[in-house]
Amino acid sequence: MTTRQNAVEKTPEGTVFDIGYQHYDGPREGRNRARHSVYTDGLKNSLGLGRGARAKILPWLFIGVLVMVALVMALIAGTVDRFVGAGTAEALDLPSHSDYYGIASIILFIFAAISAPELLCPDRRDGVISLYLVRPLTGSDYIIARWGAFFTVMLIVAWLPQLILLTGLTMGDPIPADYFLDNWLDIPKFLAAGAAIAAYTTTLALLVAGFTTRRAYASAFLVGLFVISTPFTTGLAQEIGGTLGQWISMFNLSNIPVHVNDVIFGESSNVTRDTPAAELESWVLVGWFFLWTLVPAGILWMRYRRLTP
Repeated sequence: MTTRQNAVEKTPEGTVFDIGYQHYDGPREGRNRARHSVYTDGLKNSLGLGRGARAKILPWLFIGVLVMVALVMALIAGTVDRFVGAGTAEALDLPSHSDYYGIASIILFIFAAISAPELLCPDRRDGVISLYLVRPLTGSDYIIARWGAFFTVMLIVAWLPQLILLTGLTMGDPIPADYFLDNWLDIPKFLAAGAAIAAYTTTLALLVAGFTTRRAYASAFLVGLFVISTPFTTGLAQEIGGTLGQWISMFNLSNIPVHVNDVIFGESSNVTRDTPAAELESWVLVGWFFLWTLVPAGILWMRYRRLTP
């Protein structure tokens, strides 16, 4: 009896702490809320918002360079029209809205190559993707939200300099109202061309980023792909010539959306004017663009669709 009593007396006692857990009685927002959260997080990551100063340097540096290109183009055209006469810049074939994307295409591609991996690589490397892909969020929801976020960023990056260029050209004309009335149709054209280049760069950049967990690897591969394809295809196409040379020129990846820009504006830009691919029919150039945009988009979607638990 004494032994049993001692055993009972030596039994350790527990302590209950109230740490404040409460039952959630708020609204259940479901998949749409989850999609929106992934989308907004992608916007911030692309531009380095909510992160340290180092994360903001590269994206905003490239945005600044693109804006400066538009400002320089507007200043040159405006100065010529002011001092020589209205319409002189157009008569001298100085670069304008139809030429901007051709001039800035490489900068846009490098921006996409550096910024896009920020949306996918860290999530897969750190295992965060497993936390995202719990019900009700699916792999399709995740990649569509990420794609939409970066597409929005690329639209802003593509359209903002064009709007600045339009403002500069309009204000630089001796009669701004007349210039705007004569050229307002350029607005839907550069908006459509900007959407094309944004969709193309977003899809290719995210596709590469979706197959690696290292941002540096994805960025280096994309930059090399765009930069190397230009001199290689140009030189080979000019050497071979003919129809085969035209199709080889089509593999210049930086010019694919610029050819769509040329179709939209109805004239070749200064960058693509002398390329063999410019001699092909418009429907071929547009179809080639859709092939290089929709097929990579499908591959990217299927890759993340399989990750759904």
